[in-house]
Amino acid sequence: MEKPEYAVEMKGIYKSFEGVHALTDVQLSVRPGEIHALMGENGAGKSTLIKVLSGAHQADAGEIFIKGEKVDIKNTKDGNDNGVSVIYQEFALVPHLSVAENIFIDEFGFQIKRINWIRLHRRAKEALEAVGFGDIDPRTPVRELSVAYQQVVEICKALTRNAEILVLDEPTAVLTNKEVDKLFALILDLKKSGVAIIYISHRLEEIFRISDRITVFKDGKYVDTVNTADMQPKSLVSMMIGRDLASFFPQRTESKFGDVVLKVENVSAGRMVQDVSFELRAGEVLGLSGLVGAGRTETIRAILGVDKMERGKVSLYGKEIRLKSAKDAFDRGIGFLPEDRKNQGVLLRMPIKYNITLSSIKKISAFFGWLLQKAETVFALDMQEKVGIKTDNLQHNVNSLSGGNQQKVAIARILASDSTILILDEPTRGVDVGAKMEIFKLVNELVYQNYAILMISSEMIEIIGMCDRAVVFREGKSVGVVNKADMTEETLIHYAMGI
Repeated sequence: MEKPEYAVEMKGIYKSFEGVHALTDVQLSVRPGEIHALMGENGAGKSTLIKVLSGAHQADAGEIFIKGEKVDIKNTKDGNDNGVSVIYQEFALVPHLSVAENIFIDEFGFQIKRINWIRLHRRAKEALEAVGFGDIDPRTPVRELSVAYQQVVEICKALTRNAEILVLDEPTAVLTNKEVDKLFALILDLKKSGVAIIYISHRLEEIFRISDRITVFKDGKYVDTVNTADMQPKSLVSMMIGRDLASFFPQRTESKFGDVVLKVENVSAGRMVQDVSFELRAGEVLGLSGLVGAGRTETIRAILGVDKMERGKVSLYGKEIRLKSAKDAFDRGIGFLPEDRKNQGVLLRMPIKYNITLSSIKKISAFFGWLLQKAETVFALDMQEKVGIKTDNLQHNVNSLSGGNQQKVAIARILASDSTILILDEPTRGVDVGAKMEIFKLVNELVYQNYAILMISSEMIEIIGMCDRAVVFREGKSVGVVNKADMTEETLIHYAMGI
């Protein structure tokens, strides 16, 4: 019997939520042994389609074929039974259980009275060795593993379910370059074994590095499926956003720099921060560039007093200071947007309004600390308009928003506290192309208002596109300052790699 061309086909898929069309006549076809990228802005319908495939959502109309046979996937068990496994950004692991217990958690039922632990650990070891990670001890509690190794456990769990269609949703969002290389090696091995892989990522360099074909969605509709080898980043971005890449980084008509507002001199803090110096001026975007692990975030932590600063001097508006904590920095007008948005930047399960006003309670309070609710609403609406948060109700929880809008909520909270120096650590990580453009536009608007912005980014194209100057880090040291006119990927790489 002739093998079917596609491991999975989805045809004419429709899905609405309370009258809002999330998917309209969408299609997707993925071959066995193919890495198929699924791309589009937040809200384009990628996650909804995957949830339909896995059984988390049921389509209003359309057909799903697995290996050429039409299937009816009513729930996630049906999805698993049909060989579909999805690994989301938030892992479905039980932290206090061991690696082995997590891999074979489906086999534990209420009827089991006795577990053969020796056999369980041996099977888990074999599963880990099969994907090239035999160094993971199957008896280790999952909470003690790195994020990269937790991801491997998720993949092993999927493969023990005989997954033939594996969906990876932003799998590298919190991985180092070295961990990304190991993950990609594993994905390529799975491809060779015939697993169909659907790969969702906002990182263009990853898509071009690892995928065979790309399907693009826009506004809940299918745009096109193309061979990766036939595409250029510029063309792909245009497909996703309906605009030319030339408008990706909004140009500032002019740059007017003021006085130095923050000066860092010869700061050292442990092995990761050694003799770092730079200056930040009002009306400037200063980039901190370098390879992952170069010490950029660690430098900021030392400056803010989160980690102990061993040596060096920090001056604010010409006066030497020694910050004791991020709150101390906040009180002095230095706002910090952390890299880990979901755990440190916002309160996901609290209303948008409360997140915005959390750091500005005094502005909307009367005597004896009484909160003026009407004033709070007006204040929150004003900040919503200022940063462009897209929502029709500020009472909705933050986790109802897209990643880009969550990031805007975090920025609104900082601005609401009258911070004039903003430290943005990976401000566009995990957000789609359209949301990135909106954040860049917001940064430009703040610079026009004479804010001073320190931006950490691992993407050199962002540093080049947005920053007036860039301080390049290598092995915990600031090794060079590059002006806008000289800023190229080649120059930044030379400094970052010590060439």
